[in-house]
Amino acid sequence: MSNNQRPKGNCAFCGRSFSRTGMSKHLKVCREKANKYATTEINSSDKINLFHLLVQDAYDNDFWLHLEMSGNAKLKELDKYLRAIWLECCDHLSQFSYDGWEDKISKNTIAEKVFEPGVEIDHIYDFGDSSETKIKVIGQRKEVALTKHPIFLMARNNPPEYTCKECGKKAKWLCLECMYNNEDDSFCDEHIEFHPHDEYGEPIEIVNSPRLGLCGYNGPGIPPY
Repeated sequence: MSNNQRPKGNCAFCGRSFSRTGMSKHLKVCREKANKYATTEINSSDKINLFHLLVQDAYDNDFWLHLEMSGNAKLKELDKYLRAIWLECCDHLSQFSYDGWEDKISKNTIAEKVFEPGVEIDHIYDFGDSSETKIKVIGQRKEVALTKHPIFLMARNNPPEYTCKECGKKAKWLCLECMYNNEDDSFCDEHIEFHPHDEYGEPIEIVNSPRLGLCGYNGPGIPPY
């Protein structure tokens, strides 16, 4: 569906654009300058463990998030965040685990009991049409949190570019029937209007999420705060 150019993303602090790996390096420096973003509601002496998480789809590196998570927050807060920004469609079950799906981690576990630099855990949403996510800790700080919320979005991938199968222009719509039949499946406004495939319902609008097209997911794929 998308072209071969990997999408970049913009740093929440300075606005500069980087690739997924470039953003990992950049945020180590730029985050040091981010104290001005800390909320005035938090006392400047109230420092806590903060973890820099690289979150990416297990099978498509086009979709990634750089998050900073408070160490005193529970994993269920991360589950809620991933559902809101990427996954939620039908209130499916989900879980965290180490190295596959057998070694489960309770969602009530405090983040700092699990995370330290280099640790990687898995998240799965929906055990039918599953969405699998890799979560890696690439940094740790003891500092004032940037927000009163448990998670701060430092960067995410820009929406991948999709092209219309008919004309090559930027696509806006996804045909599920074409996708399920392994055909080119994205269309612009003009060509989706006359596209005949309708056995799987109406086409869905393309959104910035790795769950696009699974279990009828259609977004909106936005942060919860």
